[in-house]
Amino acid sequence: MTAGENSVQIKKSVPDLAPLEAVLFDVDGTLCDSDPLHYHVFREMLPQIGFNNGVPIDEEYFIKNIAGKHNSDIAVLLYPDDIPRGIKFMEDKEAMFRSRLALENLPPIKGLYKLTKWIDDRGLKRAAVTNAPKPNAELMISKLGLKDFFDVVILGSDCERAKPYPDPYLKALEVLQVSKDHTFVCEDSVSGIKAGVAAGMPVVGLTTRNPESVLMEANPTILIKDYEDPKLWEALEELDKRIGSSKTSA
Repeated sequence: MTAGENSVQIKKSVPDLAPLEAVLFDVDGTLCDSDPLHYHVFREMLPQIGFNNGVPIDEEYFIKNIAGKHNSDIAVLLYPDDIPRGIKFMEDKEAMFRSRLALENLPPIKGLYKLTKWIDDRGLKRAAVTNAPKPNAELMISKLGLKDFFDVVILGSDCERAKPYPDPYLKALEVLQVSKDHTFVCEDSVSGIKAGVAAGMPVVGLTTRNPESVLMEANPTILIKDYEDPKLWEALEELDKRIGSSKTSA
């Protein structure tokens, strides 16, 4: 299976998932707006290794080539002829990211706790599914106060293939013992949206940093600005109605 090969056939809406069993979240850019911090660390460190002739990358380059990608893929981009050196650079970059993150207040995406309460109130299963290194994911989830919210954290590095392949999301479904037909995904990057779609689930895409036109190419079910977007709550209210009507008819 190639990343995104199922994208043409997945056009199920969120209300079609009734009864809902689980919600799966990416971390960077989906739980919190961490991309600016990643971007500034890359802008600071890449000139030091002579990348792009020492000229700092711009945000357009970051969005197109780095955001949402697994570190092994970024290592290949930076050092195509010396992968171990690229891996070492990424390890150093992530260490700097965590040191900056530890000092900064990392606000959640607007409306995040409204959605997590909605999920809690309905007793749904939930997982964080991320291409981020384990220490990064754990630090961000902890700073957001969501350590006890997630049933499991699935890492791209623990799978045969990371996003944009579906493997991490398929593993989340397996671990949670839920069906793709009753689960949706929240993602903010092209790579992540492609992974969710390829895994056979509707994806709620967030325009946290990536342009709407770019995200639409990955075929999300809906695009929202944040978790207070009326489009999301209209879909969730309709989902609740369908669950309620199915219980009544039963």
